[in-house]
This record gives sequence, C-alpha cells and structure tokens, in this order.
Amino acid sequence: MSRLPAQPGGPLPGRASVVVIGGGVMGTSIAYHLSRAGVRDVVLVERGQLAGGSTSRAAGGIRAQFSDELNIQLGARSLEAFGRFAEEPGHDIGLRRVGYLFLLSTPEQVASFEAGVRLQNSLGVPSRMIDPAEARRLSPLISTDGLLAAAFSPDDGHCTPEAVVHGYADAARRHGAVIIRHCEVTGIETRGSRITAVATSRGPIATSDVICAAGPWSAAIGSMAGVDLPVQPLRRQIAITEAVPGMPPDVPMTIDFDTTFYFHGEGPGVLLGMSDPEETPGFRTTVSDAWLPRLYAAMSRRVPALLDARTTGGWAGLYETTPDHNALIGEAPGPTRFLYATGFSGHGFLQAPAVGEVVRDLYLGREPFVDVTPLRAERFTLHEARPEANLV
Repeated sequence: MSRLPAQPGGPLPGRASVVVIGGGVMGTSIAYHLSRAGVRDVVLVERGQLAGGSTSRAAGGIRAQFSDELNIQLGARSLEAFGRFAEEPGHDIGLRRVGYLFLLSTPEQVASFEAGVRLQNSLGVPSRMIDPAEARRLSPLISTDGLLAAAFSPDDGHCTPEAVVHGYADAARRHGAVIIRHCEVTGIETRGSRITAVATSRGPIATSDVICAAGPWSAAIGSMAGVDLPVQPLRRQIAITEAVPGMPPDVPMTIDFDTTFYFHGEGPGVLLGMSDPEETPGFRTTVSDAWLPRLYAAMSRRVPALLDARTTGGWAGLYETTPDHNALIGEAPGPTRFLYATGFSGHGFLQAPAVGEVVRDLYLGREPFVDVTPLRAERFTLHEARPEANLV
C-alpha cells in the first residue's frame, strides 16, 4: 500500500486560539511574539513557502530615518531587535550596520530632512546632516555634482530577509506555534459578529481570532471578513551586479532621494533599485526591462562607476501600498476578533520586529510600547491620513 505524502508543516490543526495569515516577515514575527508570550495554539498559515512573497524580494534595508514619529519609533525598536537577533530568537541574519545615506539635491529636500533629523534625534536616533564631501567619503563611488547635503545614521544598515523569516519561524515552533505551508486561506466564517473558523484549501480551522499579515494580498483577506484594508500591490524591481572595483565592504545603503535610486553591497557585487513612476497597481512579478532606461539615467548622474558593472541577476517583487504610504495596524471593530498588520509601503521588513511586539500586545489587551491608534485602517474614512515623506 502506498503512503500519502507528508503535509507541509504537518497535519492541519482542527482548532486554533489564533490564526495568523501570511508567512512572510510580519506573520512569522507575530507568531513568534505571541507564542513566546505564552499564547497557546498559535497557527500560522502560508499559501506557499515561508518568505516566498514580498519578503524574499525585499532589499533588506533597516533604518529609523523617517519623517513620521511613529515610524521612527517602530524603526528604532526594530533596529534594537535586529542587533540582538543572533541571541534572541537566535539566528544569523547577515546583519550589516553600515548606515543609511540619503543624498539631497534641492533646498526643499534639505529642509525636510533637517526637520526629520531633529525629530529623530529627539527620539534617540543618532542621525545627522552632513555635507557632500563627507557623503563622498562614506560612499566613495558617488558623484557629488548637484548635491546640497546628505543625511546619515550609522545605526541603520541591511540584513538578509529570508534569514529573518526562518529565524522567527524556527523560534515560533520552539515555543509551540504550528506553521502550515502550502495552505491557502479561502474564506473566513462568521456567526453574527463573531469569527468562527478560517476556511483553507486543506480544510477549516475553528477559531475566533484572526490576524491578517498577508502583505499585498491583505485586501482580499480583509474582504473575507467584511473588513476594508485599502492595500494595493505595486511591482518594484531589483538588479544585482558583478563585483565592482573600488566598492568598499562597508558602504552605506545609499539613496539618491531625487530619483529614488539606491544601492548597497550584496556579496561581491551591488544591489540596485529604484521606484518606477509609470508602474501601475497589480500583482505582476515578471521582470521587465521598461525601468532600465530610468535606472541607467539615475546611475549616470549619481554613480557613473556602476554603469560598467555587468548585471548578474535580479527580481521583481510587490510593495503593499496604502493611500498615505503608511501602515495599517490595529483591530477591526467587527467581526471580533480580526487584527491586521499590513500596508507598509516598503518599510514592513524593517519594522517587523517592533510590529510583532505591538500586535502581541494588542492581542493580549496590553498597552504597546507605542500608540498605533493613528495607523488604524479607519483613518481614511475619518480623513485622518498620515503621510510618510522619507520613502523611496
């Protein structure tokens, strides 16, 4: 008699105290923080592989240089967690504390970042404004033509997104969480105003509590429960180059704020990326050459030395964007209980450690270290949008 193949992640539990939807960095961070806090029967479901969605296609940058006080606090808290990740939860994430360097070309940009640095410093972030000459010393490949100033914080840097996910997932399992891969959520069942089960491609999971951490797919998950999560997917692309002569190993994550072009070291080569203003919302993750002329123009202006580097690979992934480019974090007024952490518009990876703490506390009825009420999804219907300026 032939045996049935083992199910990814083991058999599907018939019941859970809470179901976390999404196996990227946000979902695994939440599952880890809940299970470590003693929440029993935490079940995380992921329709594909862990980190197989947006997380594996992130640039890996981590920072606290934001214009919004909440984002600064979430970023700074997460930097602390990334710094001790090797000890708790216990995993090598390839952390590089090389800093973030924003290159500024207009008086308006300079004024905005000066205000941002003042706010960041008041919250304990050691960022500072520097002149173009110092920016060139920190990132020797750049051209300073047209630069007026730069902003730099040495505590920022980058690490490996997949390693963070697997570190959280392994630790969540050690604390009793169950992680089920290749299990797609197909519905959320309710009775009156209460959730009763999560329907999946492998059967139902009886539960009264759901946490949506589904990234670009969160709007669809929310609609299953009658919750409006205004999240749209937007393709972003990244290229990797061969080894670049003269590229120091400790070059910061360098961002030309005028064009959104950014780069940092990636193994022996360089990781390159930038936004494409002509990109329209959708779930496309195919690699396109349409962005390359704009990328090469930005490189020619700011880092001409990289034009000679041959690209050896790259990928396309999805940003999860909201109308004000700020996250959605909170608990829906109904049905009970539906919590969410999504819509991070490019800074979800770097905020995941802190957001995992926050969602844990919201779930347990404790006061989080920071008040995330302004990030609740209802802010758009209440005309309380909270725009973030320091985005690329």
